[in-house]
Amino acid sequence: MHLLDSFWIQLLRLLLLCIPAVHTAKCPQECICDQIQLTVTCVNKNLTQVPPTIDEITVKLDLRGNDIQELPTGAFKHTPYLTHLSLQRCNIHKVKEGAFRSLGRLVFLNLANNNIEILYQESFDGLSSLKQLMIDRNRVEEIQPGAFSQLGFLNMLSLTHNHLVYIPNMAFQGLQNIKWLRLSHNFLNYLDIEAFAGLFTLTRLSLDHNELQCLVSPPFSLSASRLPEVTRLDLSYNPMTYLGEEAVSMPKLTHLFMDHMSLQDLVNTAVSNSPSLMHLDISHNQLRVIQPFAEGSPKLARLNLAGNPILCNCYLRPLREWAIHNKVKLIGTCGGPAHLSGESLDAVYPPELRCQSQEAMLKAEFEEATRITQPPTEEPNKVKCPANCVCEAETHHSSCENRGHTKVPHGFSPNTRLLDLRGNHFHYIPSNSFPGVTQVVSLHLQRCKIVEVEGRAFSGMKGLIYLYLSENDLTSLSPDAFKGLPQLTYLHLEKNRFTSFPKGAFKLVPGLLALHLENNSITKLEPGIMTGAEGLRALYLTENAIQHVSPRALDQANNLDTLHLGGNKLKEVPTEALRKAGNLRDLRLSRNVIRWIGPNAFKPMERSLKELYLDNMRLEKVSGALAGLGPGLRSLFLEGNQLEEVPDFHPLTALEVVNLADNPLMCDCPLLPLRLWIEKVNLKVRATCANPPELRGRKVKDVHAFKACPGGESLPSAPAVTPKPAKAPKATKPKPMHLNGHRRVKMLKAKSKIHKTPTTKQSAAKKAAKSTNRRSVA
Repeated sequence: MHLLDSFWIQLLRLLLLCIPAVHTAKCPQECICDQIQLTVTCVNKNLTQVPPTIDEITVKLDLRGNDIQELPTGAFKHTPYLTHLSLQRCNIHKVKEGAFRSLGRLVFLNLANNNIEILYQESFDGLSSLKQLMIDRNRVEEIQPGAFSQLGFLNMLSLTHNHLVYIPNMAFQGLQNIKWLRLSHNFLNYLDIEAFAGLFTLTRLSLDHNELQCLVSPPFSLSASRLPEVTRLDLSYNPMTYLGEEAVSMPKLTHLFMDHMSLQDLVNTAVSNSPSLMHLDISHNQLRVIQPFAEGSPKLARLNLAGNPILCNCYLRPLREWAIHNKVKLIGTCGGPAHLSGESLDAVYPPELRCQSQEAMLKAEFEEATRITQPPTEEPNKVKCPANCVCEAETHHSSCENRGHTKVPHGFSPNTRLLDLRGNHFHYIPSNSFPGVTQVVSLHLQRCKIVEVEGRAFSGMKGLIYLYLSENDLTSLSPDAFKGLPQLTYLHLEKNRFTSFPKGAFKLVPGLLALHLENNSITKLEPGIMTGAEGLRALYLTENAIQHVSPRALDQANNLDTLHLGGNKLKEVPTEALRKAGNLRDLRLSRNVIRWIGPNAFKPMERSLKELYLDNMRLEKVSGALAGLGPGLRSLFLEGNQLEEVPDFHPLTALEVVNLADNPLMCDCPLLPLRLWIEKVNLKVRATCANPPELRGRKVKDVHAFKACPGGESLPSAPAVTPKPAKAPKATKPKPMHLNGHRRVKMLKAKSKIHKTPTTKQSAAKKAAKSTNRRSVA
């Protein structure tokens, strides 16, 4: 018995020695650790770094309300099993490359309410399982290409309440399973045409509360080819005034929200290419008359027009009849005439919708306008607004567009944020033209026939970020033209009459990031054009007449990220000038007359250049021009040139897009390096033979003659002739079941002949192989 007791005592001691190993897991002193749920909570503890003593097996980590400021590379290398990570309100300014690299199991990451300004190329590397990423309420103003390239399983990306003004091409590349992209409450006013390229699984896109002004110019990114699966699109609270033909073309779109904008007109075919649309909300705009929608939206069931000054007269009758016939519910009330004012649109019937005589109708409209703009008693919260303008208190938008003003109107509310004066006849903007509107963020003066802007014209506009002076008659600018605009960031001067670069006009706007001078008549870029604009990130000079770029033109261009020189008259790459643009990422030389590019032409940008456009230039030869661009270059456009041979692409290991279409490529042994490269990379390369004649139209990757060239032995051989060639078409598209009856008969006849003679079989095999090749080329 004594021996038995001794045995149990020893066993108990062993068990007691083992138990602490389970319960004494590492836990930082400031945190609360739950060893059963495997969670660690360190909320509001003034931590300045991620605690290094967190237990390795932790799956949920909550670090909200600390003062971490910067997430260094490998910040979470000690917690590889995390699935949920919360980092809100941590005063984070920067996420360094590889900060999350060890978190391959993380599915949820919240970085909201921090101070992040830039999303770097490798900020989210390693998050291969992430499904939700929240970066709301930061200061993000730039998304670098490839920032999300490692997030192949991400379902939702939220970037609301940031400082984004521009979405570049391929910004969201890599999001192969994205469902919902939230970009609400930013300052977006420009989306590159390929901004949403690659988002083939996206079903919901939120772009509300931005500064988007149109869906057609520049070419908008919301189309069937780019967003084929989107069912819900929110564009509310953007300052759009017009919706043109087929503006929204999305085959699966069911809900479209365009409320609280500034719409004054929309054509009846605006959504005709969205056949699945069921709910369209265009409430709280400025629409008075709406035509019936054209055929193309057969499923439309609800049309919300609430908050529009809809005239319930004969102009509404076609829409009302259309709604009844198509069983579309109209939501909203009549804005006039007086006897129907306030009536539900669904309650008035076509016979009631009549027009009086033209004289009586004009009188009624005048009385209605007087009642709206000049009420007999001043409302306590009514927004200030000059005569012949429209001002909205809720959105802080004021518009006098196309009202024939010859002088800048005064008397706008001091809370105005968007001021739209385009389409008037000012000719001349004198000094102090905008008193009392210090909070205006976006000022539109397009198409105002402006010849001169006097010094201090915008004095006092301390909050102005966007200034649009496009489509005027400016030939020069006063050195003091932009004095008093400390926040000016985006300046549009395109489609004016500048014959020389307006250098010296930007000394007083040191925060300028983007300058648009497209479609002017500038002939040369002289030394020092960047003086005063040293912080400029994007310079757009497309479609001018530039023949010469001085070697010192870009001396102050250290921060230049984007340079567009397409559509000019350059005969060579301005390599010397580019030596000072060592941070350039996007260079476009399309449609110049550059016939030859010599060695090291892009050497100054070898570490920074990501996108290079050399298309449609009649380019005949590229001799070592791409040397040094190896691991950085991602997009290369060479289409529409006269190239018979191409440079060696093997060093370009990071290429994601390359286009060689419409070049007269000579498909013989000198082109072997291209053929070998195509075999090696996982890219769709558009390259077609022009010569020799027997290979014309064939894709380079389908030409097997290269195997006979020295060094081509490793290429795959041509497909062997199969014993049953009649089945070959089944491996190609269209399949036999899609062929017409006549072609099926031919195939059956060919099949019956195959079993008769060997010679017939071989002949049929050759025909089938040729048919397969033709289809693959197509």
